Amino acid sequence: VYYRRPKVSNKLYVGNIAWALDEARLEGVFADFGGVQSVKIIKDRDTGRSKGFGFVEMSNGDEAQTAIENLDGKEIEGRQLRVNIAKEREERPRRNF
Repeated sequence: VYYRRPKVSNKLYVGNIAWALDEARLEGVFADFGGVQSVKIIKDRDTGRSKGFGFVEMSNGDEAQTAIENLDGKEIEGRQLRVNIAKEREERPRRNF
């Protein structure tokens, strides 16, 4: 019997990012565990300041899993990162003011 491992997503949610951490530095942290396809720290649209979370896309699911195992809970610039598989964004109705 041939067992196939379920495909692991390669897109990661990264929470509790230090305010001063930029995308280049975050990419360097994740590059130790595989190829990094993209890095996006979410910023407040009014102030341009980091919201403290972002997304990192690794080359494949195995590298993403390795990054989770090594970085979830690891302290970077004084804050413990939260790293897990990103959930698909659910559509929410836009609020009109």
